[in-house]
Amino acid sequence: MQTSKYLVATDRDAQWGLTVSTVGKETIAPGEPYPTKGHAEGYYFDIDRGRVLNEYQLLYQPEGEGIFHSAHLKDASIHAGDIFLLFPGEWHTYHPIPEKGWKSYWIGFKGKNVDDRVKAGFLSPEKPIYHIGFSDAIIHLYDEAYDTAIEEAAFSQQTLAGIVNHMIGLMYSLERNIILNKDQNHVNMINHARMRIRESLEGTITIQEIAEELGVSYSNFRKLFKEYTGISPSTYQQDLRLQRAKELLSTTELSIKEIAYRLNFESPDYFSSKFKVKTGIKPSDFRNVIR
Repeated sequence: MQTSKYLVATDRDAQWGLTVSTVGKETIAPGEPYPTKGHAEGYYFDIDRGRVLNEYQLLYQPEGEGIFHSAHLKDASIHAGDIFLLFPGEWHTYHPIPEKGWKSYWIGFKGKNVDDRVKAGFLSPEKPIYHIGFSDAIIHLYDEAYDTAIEEAAFSQQTLAGIVNHMIGLMYSLERNIILNKDQNHVNMINHARMRIRESLEGTITIQEIAEELGVSYSNFRKLFKEYTGISPSTYQQDLRLQRAKELLSTTELSIKEIAYRLNFESPDYFSSKFKVKTGIKPSDFRNVIR
């Protein structure tokens, strides 16, 4: 059983950064022929020959099992809870295992938003499969996209673009958290460290001392912290101090010098330099704008 919707996007829609071309879902019972009929021209494919699309597609399998092949990845298994990404210009083929079948959701899209993430290395044809487990949130986004496509109200492409961006971000974070949460001790350690950094913004404790408190070497602590948060602990600490500086500039009469030393920056000039890099303006100008 298959339900799908194909959409048209204008040149103006494309300037938004992402447009959606198709969204749908299907359930393939064990032993049922695959692919199903009813796909638009250019989407139907022969399993043995495969196909090449001119767009991205994101397919989620909450149930069943299958096989995936692409130009970059051979003989990969698709399990329940996997979501996989097809790339434009990339040969691929996939199908459910006949004795298992599957339930599948898909959405097709293109645009600069996604191209930039590929260029930055967040998404790659070398790693098209993500294991996110069973996710009500992901299914809800597919259903929301389908309902939006069926309604096809004015400016629905902008709504659909937001749904796809949410879906990709959720996919990325769900898999990362599944991997990281396999070692709960590490998760607890990083959460404890973030709390200590937050509560000591106006104190003198160093990142090295926090690592020592937690009973881990600084190099290992830094590696784990960056793996979990995406930034180093020192950058995390500095960014929080700059946020706190904004509060002090907005709500107190403390001088720039007093704020710099209160938040343990090396000097007022160093504080002003870092503040300008982060915000685009000097602390004094920020205070004037706010007030």
